[in-house]
Amino acid sequence: MHYVYVIQHNIDKGLYIGITGNLDQRLLQHNTGKNISTVRKNGKWEYVYFEAYRDRRDAVTREIRLKKHGSGKHELYKRLVNSKI
Repeated sequence: MHYVYVIQHNIDKGLYIGITGNLDQRLLQHNTGKNISTVRKNGKWEYVYFEAYRDRRDAVTREIRLKKHGSGKHELYKRLVNSKI
């Protein structure tokens, strides 16, 4: 399985969209500074949303749409209003 996910930082409330084949390992990488885009001095990242795909190409397509098309990201964030920290 491949996952498109949204994580949120518990202090600065920043959101990040990504893709992975292993949710547990990927969150650990974000929280230990292994991803330059999500390095923070304090706090931690937590999952607020993910979607599962059988085919990696479908997951990549969805991730790109969320990252590049403001309307897709905006609609997703509206759906997550009560899930965010």
